[in-house]
Amino acid sequence: MRLSYIFNAVSFVFICIGLVTLLPVVVALIYGETSSILPFVITSATAVLIGVFFKVLVNHFITKDKKMTDIKKSEGLATVLLSWLIFALIASIPYLFFDFSVVDAFFEGISGVTTTGATILTHYNYPHTLFFWRSFTQWLGGMGIIILFIAILPQFAIAGRQMFFAEAPGPTEDKLTPRIKNTAVALWGLYIALTVAEIALLVYFKMPLFDAVCNAFSTISSGGMSPNEFSIAGYHSLPITWIVIAFMFLSGCNLALVYRVISQFKWKMIFTNEEFRTYIGIIVGVSVAIALFFWCTSNEFSFINLTNILFTVVSLMTSTGFACSDYTYWAISAQMLLFIALVVGSSAGSTGGGIKIMRALIVFKYLKREVIKFLHPNAVVTIKLDRATVAPEIISQIIGFVIFYVTILLISSILVSIIENNAVIGFTGSFSTLSIIGPAFGSSLGPMGNFEGLNSLTKIIFMFNMLIGRLELVPFLILLNRDFWTLKK
Repeated sequence: MRLSYIFNAVSFVFICIGLVTLLPVVVALIYGETSSILPFVITSATAVLIGVFFKVLVNHFITKDKKMTDIKKSEGLATVLLSWLIFALIASIPYLFFDFSVVDAFFEGISGVTTTGATILTHYNYPHTLFFWRSFTQWLGGMGIIILFIAILPQFAIAGRQMFFAEAPGPTEDKLTPRIKNTAVALWGLYIALTVAEIALLVYFKMPLFDAVCNAFSTISSGGMSPNEFSIAGYHSLPITWIVIAFMFLSGCNLALVYRVISQFKWKMIFTNEEFRTYIGIIVGVSVAIALFFWCTSNEFSFINLTNILFTVVSLMTSTGFACSDYTYWAISAQMLLFIALVVGSSAGSTGGGIKIMRALIVFKYLKREVIKFLHPNAVVTIKLDRATVAPEIISQIIGFVIFYVTILLISSILVSIIENNAVIGFTGSFSTLSIIGPAFGSSLGPMGNFEGLNSLTKIIFMFNMLIGRLELVPFLILLNRDFWTLKK
């Protein structure tokens, strides 16, 4: 791993994020919150100065005519990892100016940039500027800051391939165009268009503009942080609830697939996609099962109840974490049905988290193949997805991913259960943060709860989980490889 390449990338990350940090200053000026200006100016200046320092430092390692044209995979992964750590660090700094402890500031900042949506807020008496920052960091983190940099910075676009797939790891390398930069531009274009469309619809149905912007940022990024203390339930509007359901659903789809369907007007394409059909099937199946459960156990059932059920299923499956009702008061049977959606997660190539539907499909097909081979040892059974054979190395990567995922989940669950003396918090909190969902189960960590009362060590473990979950393990796993630490100029 060559330090010159890493320093060059890191310098741009600091400078760009530092400049972006000035945007909340505009919000502070609009709402006359002058006391909120200084925190973001200081944060921005600090980030830019550090970036300039690294840029000066890198000149001692590379000449001006040497570019990042031959960046290696390990260097791309390292750049992605460092970029997210830098983004999380900078995003956390403003919270320190609003009487957050150091641990709580980092927790809220990391939760934002990883689009987890877990919060330590116990009240909402903060300025508009801070709520905008919470949602804006989610929006930047949703599509991925490296993909943004590839779209706008030549230095990143040149070596974009390695960093693009390090930023958005998954079972397949799903490109829209032969050039990675064009792919990044297309994805960000769709991302922005969806955001603008949701803002317009929310405003049309009487949501205040500021709230519409923040909620749209959090919806499209699958983040779930709302400026309203009671999340979407606080707006008491059925049209708004259905708008959010629709955009959460779209955010949980493979955005590359959505882009192709819209740009090529081939609407049948989306229904021939096996992952999408599974996505819809799970949402409908779990929602109908919960609805039938309530129908059989309650004397009252209405369209509003059905809306709340569908909203909750979509919110949790896409790892958004918005709430229109408190599912922790539902019967245990209904909550266990919800857990199915949580485990599977959203589509590959979406802004959501979790194991991802494509991985779950391939693992299921792998297990099915092993059963067939056990019964028929001489049978040749291939694993196919959308009628295409899945390469053995992809299957091995997915099996390895699931094993590491479960291992990290078990370790963090055991540690947190010991620290908090509570197995429910230990398991559901670990699962929620590793899958970047946000709310967990139990009254304290549910959709109307918060993480503020947890032990500081628990919060640190959850922060670690959030970063791992957002990066989908790969960049962190390379840290365990001794070859990664072989440094060169």
